[in-house]
Amino acid sequence: MSKSKSMSKAAASRIQSTTAKASGAGGVPKGSFATRAQSTAAKSSK
Repeated sequence: MSKSKSMSKAAASRIQSTTAKASGAGGVPKGSFATRAQSTAAKSSK
């Protein structure tokens, strides 16, 4: 089984940036992996 690691803000930022560039519209779709990663990073940094 894999160990659970928390999402860092830097990693979430990279994911969100890459998703926005790839989408063509310059935005990140609601409910996408990138938005979930950003939310998880924000919660784990509290």
